[in-house]
Amino acid sequence: MINYPMNHTDQMMRKVRINKPPSRIVSLVPSLTELLFDLGLKNEIAGITKFCIHPEEIFRSKTRIGGTKKVNHDAIQKLNPDLIIANKEENLKSDIEALEKKYPVWVSDVNSFDSALEMIHKIGQITQKESEAEKIIIGIQNNFSEIKKSPIELRTLYLIWKNPYMAAGSDTFINSMLLHCGMKNVLTPNTRYPELTVDDICSLNADVILLSSEPYPFSAKHIEEFNEMFPDTACFTVDGECFSWYGSHLLKSPAYFNDLINKVQTSINIKN
Repeated sequence: MINYPMNHTDQMMRKVRINKPPSRIVSLVPSLTELLFDLGLKNEIAGITKFCIHPEEIFRSKTRIGGTKKVNHDAIQKLNPDLIIANKEENLKSDIEALEKKYPVWVSDVNSFDSALEMIHKIGQITQKESEAEKIIIGIQNNFSEIKKSPIELRTLYLIWKNPYMAAGSDTFINSMLLHCGMKNVLTPNTRYPELTVDDICSLNADVILLSSEPYPFSAKHIEEFNEMFPDTACFTVDGECFSWYGSHLLKSPAYFNDLINKVQTSINIKN
């Protein structure tokens, strides 16, 4: 039997006081909305962002409280949540500071595979879904053990934006996913999301350029453009959710990574 109120430490090392078992949860993070559902908290989810597209039944049925960086505080107030789940990178500090004056706000900070598993464990604790969280963690670990890394370390550039071009640097969760695929980020250590020119991209001399489907919606139509600019580099569009959603979506990522690694390796072999 858990005694309330309880103090929990979030991933920003903040003490978050929770007065009772959460029954009205607002999620400001798409990947964590999916996690809450997979933990069995469908009924407890009260509010989501307009970007919380998975699962569809939650996207269609729950109150939307704006975007990740344009939070509707009035909409949240009407929901009167007893827990808000946020993220250091995806949400604005000003929003978090305003909300925590009224509600318990638990903030995640995920930039590696291990910190993603830690986050799942901690959210399982604060929502009384520890056994469900442990099952998800074990499933993720087992699935990631099945990734067949590229036999040759591929110098890789992962682009997330256009006009200007922006890339995922080495100090990001995306980078940790690249490493699991046997891909080496061509950007220098301790970088996050640098802006790059075409000349910058050329000078990086990547073997592979990956064009993410989010936040910028790179698609097949951009491949021809990149092939013209970088004829000696293998270019692919990739599912950004598999690289950047750090909740239970990680259960799905390894199978996608294996398919991608095979496609990239085949393309590299053909070019060589």
